[in-house]
Amino acid sequence: MKVALITGAGGLIGSEAVAFFTDKFDVLVGIDNNIRSYFFGEQASTDWNRMRLQADFANYRHYAVDIRDLAVLTAIFQEYGTGIGLVVHAAVQPSHDWAACEPLTDFSVNATGTLNMLEMTHQYAPEAVFVFTSTNKVDGDNPNALPLVELATRWEIDPSPPYSERGIDEQMSIDHTTHSIMGASKVAAAILVQEYGRYFNLKTAVFRGGCLTGPRHSGAQQHGFLSLMKCAITGQHYTIFGYKGKQVRDNIHAYDLVNMFWHFYQQPRAGGRVYNAGGGRFTNCSMQEAIALCETSTDNKMNYSYADQNRMGDHIWYVSDVSRFAEHYPAWQFSYDLTSTLIQIFNESRHRQPV
Repeated sequence: MKVALITGAGGLIGSEAVAFFTDKFDVLVGIDNNIRSYFFGEQASTDWNRMRLQADFANYRHYAVDIRDLAVLTAIFQEYGTGIGLVVHAAVQPSHDWAACEPLTDFSVNATGTLNMLEMTHQYAPEAVFVFTSTNKVDGDNPNALPLVELATRWEIDPSPPYSERGIDEQMSIDHTTHSIMGASKVAAAILVQEYGRYFNLKTAVFRGGCLTGPRHSGAQQHGFLSLMKCAITGQHYTIFGYKGKQVRDNIHAYDLVNMFWHFYQQPRAGGRVYNAGGGRFTNCSMQEAIALCETSTDNKMNYSYADQNRMGDHIWYVSDVSRFAEHYPAWQFSYDLTSTLIQIFNESRHRQPV
């Protein structure tokens, strides 16, 4: 029996992984205790997505388990044992602001929870491929020291440095920088994933995402394209924080990220690999440009204002260089551009309550 075990199964990446892998594994084990509703309130609950997964996929088995509960995790790993061929660890506390309010909770979920998942894999499914959804926030604000130029609607990298053509690669230093509390807990988790690959020779990989997006996101204030689209549809107010609204992010659709996982699973490389996993030069935009795209997609004028103070440790410009992964897995390619992604989110958001 081939088993894929997915944490954060009710979330954006986890639920996309369930749908993607449903015909590739005999059993899909989903772990998600809807802690997102504790983080961000009932409007961010993942229950709707969990119920959808249970209704749509006959081979999906849901466990409302906290990844910090080692005893319960042990029982699950013992039940499925070496049948587990793939672990997708997508459970996360994702908010900078929330982490600063409860640092102990943030670290226990992001770092200790990751350690629990790694150790269970090491003990009970050592041949499994372990993929971890990380974040470019592990770089802290070091990218802000790059030579940037201000254009009409965005910040852009100076055309002369090596980052201009492809973006920021995996060699960006994580030292001497402000990460945010959440960024620091994700650094700890990413280092653990690498170390279990190198020290114990597990087939682990860190996928360092840019802005992760798609239609199955459970909305929280200021989080990604879904939050923008929600405000564009409803007229709810949106606040831009700093950098003149010209800060640039690359956006990758959840499907494209999970497809990266699939390619790595088929030809894993041991030793704790690290791959940038953003939209790169293919899909990136500034905040100003994202608002314009949302207004065009919805035919609504957005209600937004500007706050001059940027968020601590926030990036001015981040475009991921994904060439390392593309070189290792040349059959992989992007499936969703910005417009098709936003249309998907728009169509989903109009019919789902809450969005």
